[in-house]
Amino acid sequence: MTPHMLTRSLDRGATIFLAIVVACGILIPLSNLLLPAGSFLQVPTYLVALWGKYVCYAILALSIDLIWGYCGILSLGHGAFFALGGYAMGMYLMRQIGTRGVYGNPILPDFMVFLNYSKLPWYWYGFDMFWFAALMVLVVPGLLAFCFGWLAFRSRVTGVYLSIITQAMTYALLLAFFRNDFGFGGNNGLTDFKDILGFNVQAEGTRAALFALSCLALIASFLICRSVVSSKLGKVLIAIRDAESRSRFLGYRVESYKLFVFTLSACMAGVAGALYVPQVGIINPSEFAPGNSIEAVIWVAVGGRGTLVGAALGAVVVNYAKTFFTSGMLAPYWLFMLGAMFILVTLLLPKGIVGTFNAWWDQSKEKRAAAATTASAAAEDGITEPKMAE
Repeated sequence: MTPHMLTRSLDRGATIFLAIVVACGILIPLSNLLLPAGSFLQVPTYLVALWGKYVCYAILALSIDLIWGYCGILSLGHGAFFALGGYAMGMYLMRQIGTRGVYGNPILPDFMVFLNYSKLPWYWYGFDMFWFAALMVLVVPGLLAFCFGWLAFRSRVTGVYLSIITQAMTYALLLAFFRNDFGFGGNNGLTDFKDILGFNVQAEGTRAALFALSCLALIASFLICRSVVSSKLGKVLIAIRDAESRSRFLGYRVESYKLFVFTLSACMAGVAGALYVPQVGIINPSEFAPGNSIEAVIWVAVGGRGTLVGAALGAVVVNYAKTFFTSGMLAPYWLFMLGAMFILVTLLLPKGIVGTFNAWWDQSKEKRAAAATTASAAAEDGITEPKMAE
């Protein structure tokens, strides 16, 4: 991925989006750390963590838009890859607690001591090292996506059947991680984190650094997606989305293209989950709930499928609305409001917020260009507007 390719893939909207993310990634941490508490421009620490969560959701939305908006793969189980990345990071954070846990065991996490584990399970080995945990954040979701995609795409499972299978996958993982003997904390999950790379996860500086790192990951994810969709590979993905049988007839290995983009998307979701966990402070099996994956699809639909910027915007807008409406007397009705929002967007804005704006902008440019062409042609023919008699 060369700098020329990245520059070529950016339009005005993408440049504005990146500029906003860069500004937020710099100004919000500086405002939190440098300005005195109570100042009008000072961003409280709890808001830094909350907005950091929104940024992680934006990365997840980008990963879904990459496969759904540009390749036509509607995954209703992408929350599974998000949760697996979160568990990989959570395992590293649990190994960093050491003797500071409730039971003071230097090797076993507290829940293993409580459940009478005699030794650390083999799949927990290596998670005391950050580089290994960071590698597993990519490898575990990517490997699951590769195996699942190889079986599904090779069997030419598409459409609603693929969506149902992805939902079944995440539900199966939900049931597995709820089991206490699975070795991941059961229904309580992993929590009570202390340090990350030697820094206190509750400290203001650490929170600000995690927010800035999340913004950096969002920028990198966006650039990767833009470089993919604006390349020849992206053109093939769009062809597969619009006419899969015709693309296969023309000689393209549709299964290979789908498998690549699905695996890449899963790795992006895993990174989002890994950044999400230290900012939220917990990871449990509820992250595997199929409802979470469906909600993530709604973010993309609201923002604009096939726009990338719209997917990220939709994630932030919907989750901000969720935070606002679930903190008051309307909390019991949030799911009804979310469903109503999805229905209204589908009926009134089928292309989403950004997609509708882009369509309006393109029509406006075409009208202006047509008017300019007409005026230029009239001037060349010597035709002028009639003047009013004085």
